[in-house]
Amino acid sequence: MALPAIALAQDDDDTGGSGSDPETSNASEIGQLQDDPAQWVMPAKNYSSTRYSELDQIDTENVDQLQLAWSFSNGVNRGQESIPLVVGNTMYIVGPFPNDLFALDATTGELKWVFSPPTDRAAQGVACCDVVNRGATYGDGKIFYNTLDNHTVAVDAKTGERVWHTKLGEISKGQTMTMAPLFVKGKVFVGNSGGEMGVRGWLTALDAETGEIAWRAYHTGPDEDVLIGEDFEAPYEWMRGEDLGEKTWPAGAWQTGGGSVWGWISYDPELDLIFYGTGNPGPWNPNQRKGDNLWTTTIFARDPDTGMAKWAYQTSPHDLWDHDGINELVLLDLEIDGEERKVAIRPGRTGYMYVIDRTNGKVISAEPFDTITAYKGVDLETGRIIPNEELHPDVGRTVENVCPAPPGAKDWQPTAWSPKNQLLYVPHQHLCMNFKASEVGYIAGTPYLGATVDMYAGPGDGYRGEFMAWDPVEQKEAWSIKERFPVWSGTVVTAGDVAFYGTMDRWFKAVNAKTGEILWQFRAPSGFIGQPSTYQGADGRQYVAILSGIGGWSGAVATAELDPQVRNGALGFVGATQDLPAFTKGGSTLLVFALPESVAGTTGTESAPGGVLDAEGDDVSPQ
Repeated sequence: MALPAIALAQDDDDTGGSGSDPETSNASEIGQLQDDPAQWVMPAKNYSSTRYSELDQIDTENVDQLQLAWSFSNGVNRGQESIPLVVGNTMYIVGPFPNDLFALDATTGELKWVFSPPTDRAAQGVACCDVVNRGATYGDGKIFYNTLDNHTVAVDAKTGERVWHTKLGEISKGQTMTMAPLFVKGKVFVGNSGGEMGVRGWLTALDAETGEIAWRAYHTGPDEDVLIGEDFEAPYEWMRGEDLGEKTWPAGAWQTGGGSVWGWISYDPELDLIFYGTGNPGPWNPNQRKGDNLWTTTIFARDPDTGMAKWAYQTSPHDLWDHDGINELVLLDLEIDGEERKVAIRPGRTGYMYVIDRTNGKVISAEPFDTITAYKGVDLETGRIIPNEELHPDVGRTVENVCPAPPGAKDWQPTAWSPKNQLLYVPHQHLCMNFKASEVGYIAGTPYLGATVDMYAGPGDGYRGEFMAWDPVEQKEAWSIKERFPVWSGTVVTAGDVAFYGTMDRWFKAVNAKTGEILWQFRAPSGFIGQPSTYQGADGRQYVAILSGIGGWSGAVATAELDPQVRNGALGFVGATQDLPAFTKGGSTLLVFALPESVAGTTGTESAPGGVLDAEGDDVSPQ
């Protein structure tokens, strides 16, 4: 029989109109959509970055009956880190380079259209850690996402036509873009990658209607460039003073100092502030950059309208070990010591679980959640991390048993928070390393490291990853599951008390969010380094979706042409995952799971998914 036609939306000089009126499709619309459990319209589910769903059709009693509902291949067997978005009854996924955007029927899997941007092939040669993409976001009738060659794209959510296409960086300077954007108050926030290439990191705000740059904040250099003004209040004395983004570096070194933004952004509508972190300083050899190297490895709170910084807190001054600060900030209101506090929780690459007052940037607590030898704690009076001076990497000296390794105790893979259980679910790694610093010169567009690294499993029985539940009030682990490889996938938790995550050796797992008991698992075509999401289909069933496909920094040995015997390959990660090719190869498959109709029809809510409404109350959801 005849096959249905598939619309292929090619990038050209024409622009399509947005799917809704910008005057009515604003912050209030996004506020409603993020609260709709049927949909998943931004990477972290909501502005608070909880990745929590109120759907409860799938629960601890029936999750063992989950079945594969449908699947789809994006055709690129490289690292699949993108999260599936769902707006109305349309799912959107972004593939690795060349960064095609796919629109699928969220219930049946039917392909609606494909948007293919004209990505520059040369970008593949300067991406430090695979050609990954962490996904898209929705706003004002458009899907926004970044391409590896430093463009942000706006695509009409209904038609797949390009609305605008803005260039933001240069491949020749080592810049790429891999992060998922965030839409807030008519602006799209994006950052650059390339800390290992000596880039100068920034966060940029784009006008969501036109794609024009509204503001750009650099993370090294004078206050004028960093957007630090009179309203800025550093939480601690050592971060107070003028032009510290320039003065805490050797002369001119800030111009190639890193501080890129390739992780996550959160937003507090009440405080009207965005929160995000910056990456490592360059080069990795710390002996070439004396000083605190502000404002790398720093958490910023900024005004989304102007970009001006409200406060900033540096988690790792004069970072020695590539312990970026890009990890997500989960925004919660918690009762701590009998007082209600507005906090931001950050499981840091340093191995400490930071609980920070998000009104001023001061650290409330910072307890270790994995093995740490690189530091001796965080001074809560001064806010400064305390380095282990015995392990300082002087040039030519190999220092051993440094924990955590450069990926940290947790890298970019996002956590989830259950308001029911008051627990944070943390996928992370358990790795240590040997580290040797060496002199390196800067050449634009080439690696700027000055270090040789060999990673390996941390103390214990050889496990290299863990999925953990953490109680931020009691400041301790509630339970954990040890895994053979780093747990490089994100997670989601639901009102049905089920948490989902994937492993690099091809298992997608569902666990009891209260106890950590593994309730169900599915062997996939390839390992997982992606992010799950959950939503309600037009048939009333709850679905769980995730991309299967090993790669990224952690899985490079399984997809790139790397010799597993060369332990310092992939910036040292090969040493920690030499055996990975025996368990998995590359993949490109979207997997979507649901309960059988006979089971789903007797539990949970059976209402149709919510839509996107315009000012007159008409449904303008993508169809």
